[in-house]
Amino acid sequence: MAVFLLRFDFRNPAFAGTEMSERYAAALDMVEWADRVGFASVTLSEHHGSEDGYLPSPLLLASAVAARSRRLNITIAAIPAPLHDPVRLAEDLAVADVLSGGRLSVILANGYMAHEFDMFGVSMKDRAKLTTETVHTLRAAWTGEPFEFRGRTIRVTPTPSRPDGPPIILGGAVEAVARRAARIADGFAPNWPGVWEFYRDERVKLGHPDPGPYSSGDGSFLHVSKDPDRDWERIRPHAMHESVEYGAHAAAAGTAGHGGYSIPDDPDELRSSGRYRVVTPEELTAELQAAGDRAFAVFHPLMGGIPPELAWESLRLFETEVLPNL
Repeated sequence: MAVFLLRFDFRNPAFAGTEMSERYAAALDMVEWADRVGFASVTLSEHHGSEDGYLPSPLLLASAVAARSRRLNITIAAIPAPLHDPVRLAEDLAVADVLSGGRLSVILANGYMAHEFDMFGVSMKDRAKLTTETVHTLRAAWTGEPFEFRGRTIRVTPTPSRPDGPPIILGGAVEAVARRAARIADGFAPNWPGVWEFYRDERVKLGHPDPGPYSSGDGSFLHVSKDPDRDWERIRPHAMHESVEYGAHAAAAGTAGHGGYSIPDDPDELRSSGRYRVVTPEELTAELQAAGDRAFAVFHPLMGGIPPELAWESLRLFETEVLPNL
């Protein structure tokens, strides 16, 4: 069965020429559209203190998404756990899960941007310890029963829609995170496929079923167009902005090459890399038909500050000239 996903992070650089309120309103309209046409999930990301307005509060937005949809699963990818109070995070996630009727899942990460840790007064050397504490706290909190937290007895209400709460997945790009995910989480979302085998090895060592080789659909940016060359020129500045921003942060964190982003030497490199794809309806239809039950596509329609009207051109073409042929 074909699977289609939607993603938002709300970068809004000055050159985009759009108000943030316009961007948020458009995203919620797109959520309603995706729910209607049969998308499986929407992913919301989190970063703090970004000049371009990157989404800092995905759980607030998740609540709005829950109210505007009925079937879409909602994934937060990823919450930098050390920047959050674990108890308050447990409460907010529980409320969002209740609002969604149990459609929420969460990816927790250690975080990697030094300025975010400075902003919240948290030491980066405590990242692994704080993420582990957050996982254990969420699990205890979602029972609805009293539990010990940092030397005091507390209780968190309400409980989530599901008895065990939203799935807790760890994200990262290094061996230590992969093995930690195998021990304490419900799953692992690698930033870099090269670390999946560490997760797999640890799961088997612990006596769990082998999760098998890493398998993931094509997560590249996708835009459907009647004239790909024309629309690439419209999209290129936004692709450059995203790639430069992520690439700079990856370089600063020492993870360049482990997350798919680097600072390009030439804007045309972006198109040839395959990470940013502008395709005709016929090309996408043929790809998805060939994939059969493994067909998979991610739409990040407002990527890098793409104006909503340009984003809608792609989504409407997908609805009218691709979906009917699948």
